[in-house]
Amino acid sequence: MKRLILATRNAHKVTELRAILAGAGLDVELVGADAYPEIPDVKETGVTFAENALLKAHALARATGHPAIADDSGLCVDVLSGAPGIFSARWAGRHGDDKANLDLLLAQLSDIADEHRGAHFACAAALALPDGTERVVEGRLEGTLRHEPAGSGGFGYDPVLQPLGESRTCAELTAEEKNAISHRGKAFRALVPVVRELLG
Repeated sequence: MKRLILATRNAHKVTELRAILAGAGLDVELVGADAYPEIPDVKETGVTFAENALLKAHALARATGHPAIADDSGLCVDVLSGAPGIFSARWAGRHGDDKANLDLLLAQLSDIADEHRGAHFACAAALALPDGTERVVEGRLEGTLRHEPAGSGGFGYDPVLQPLGESRTCAELTAEEKNAISHRGKAFRALVPVVRELLG
């Protein structure tokens, strides 16, 4: 069984991808970056989601000698020309302060009418082999931005993004409902043929 490493210390991400690969009948052993605590996290210095995903995947593949997958994602707002984008997690200045990021975004969009509040979550997922071979796939979740947060599920900008065709925000969906339509779920599922091609 081939070992495949996912560049994350988030157990939920590992479980999600493991289920997708198993459901596709792929015989791989998926582990998270926790399996290699001696390898430091990679700085995301790219200017696109794809560049950041590739940076992390290549670094892990080189360091471990095993194929590696990494993803990068964020919120892209139409009237902000795609921002916050790669800066989604640190839009308000401090990395990972979800409330501050959300408050700043809503303040910036406070006078924007409903018909101009289009946005999408984007995710790039990369697979890199130790020999330098690489592939990138992408997933999107299209929606519109609410004026006020709603829901207690999810994280980040989930309480304000309402998926197209939905009356609820991402934070009001169940975990199963969100996984079925999420940008990361779509990107991970798009990786299945790539894993099959490159790892047999």
